[in-house]
Amino acid sequence: MKKLINKPENVEVEMLEGMEMAHGDLLRKLEGFNVLVRANKKQGKVALVSGGGSGHEPAHGGYVGTGMLDGAVAGAMFTSPTPDQVFEAVKAVDAGKGVLLVIKNYTGDVLNFEMAADMAEMEGIKVDKVIVNDDVAVMNSLYTTGRRGVAGTVFVHKVAGAMAERGAELDEVKRVAEKAIANVRTMGVALSACTVPAAGKPGFALEEDEMEVGLGIHGEPGTHKSKMLPADEIVDLLLGKIFEDMPMGNGDKVAVMVNGCGGTPVSELYILNRRVAQVMAEKGIEVKKTLVGDYMTSLEMQGGAVSVLKLDDELEGLLNEPADTVGLKI
Repeated sequence: MKKLINKPENVEVEMLEGMEMAHGDLLRKLEGFNVLVRANKKQGKVALVSGGGSGHEPAHGGYVGTGMLDGAVAGAMFTSPTPDQVFEAVKAVDAGKGVLLVIKNYTGDVLNFEMAADMAEMEGIKVDKVIVNDDVAVMNSLYTTGRRGVAGTVFVHKVAGAMAERGAELDEVKRVAEKAIANVRTMGVALSACTVPAAGKPGFALEEDEMEVGLGIHGEPGTHKSKMLPADEIVDLLLGKIFEDMPMGNGDKVAVMVNGCGGTPVSELYILNRRVAQVMAEKGIEVKKTLVGDYMTSLEMQGGAVSVLKLDDELEGLLNEPADTVGLKI
């Protein structure tokens, strides 16, 4: 294993300290906790908290800032943060109008965030939650019951964050978050495994001519292994699964994210996006916004995913409002 780290047990805290040192104008680390919060807390708004295991950067700390999250909690690599860490984040960001937890659908995340919400409510803080389950690949996995929450979560952060920035009440922020969840779908493919520092070896193996279709962001199995395909055929496979689950056609409008897994050259992501745009045009679907890059990664895994958010006027407006974070600026 070759990684630019000191000790595996210090990866998360040293990463967050480095983020604070680089982006102190946007975020700060809570003393004694693996939690990032906005450097300049905004009063009188609903606060958003998300998080999960580390290894998915820029998610989730990279989305702390104006127009997105108020706090992000970083668990150990691919491991849910503990309830006390989430609780500290909720206390730190609460600005008097309540806190919305944006949780990816993994069993550990759901249990620990819900426990933290109970702790916060005992302290008099109003807390609500939404659970993102955008992955159309598999219904159940090693980590969760039901669909997994993956890269589409970034769209939920953006939409809910914009609504909160407007000064909306907690129920309204939750409503638009749930609307985004209902209208976003993701499907991905992996070309290689990644290595969790504490494990010291890759989590699985693929032959040189193999890819894993529908792999999860922690290396969970997908739907099947396949021989490598050209980029256009991979996109057709991914979009086919998305359209099967969320039919769309002439006159619909969408936002698209072509997300890298951490080890994929940006040049290859743009090749994927080329085919995505072609397919959308063939179907008469108008692409209103396109994001290409690393938004929710799996350490150094090679591969990519396509997320499609079906838009109405409200979601489109919220998506286009300003955001100033490490991982996304609009």
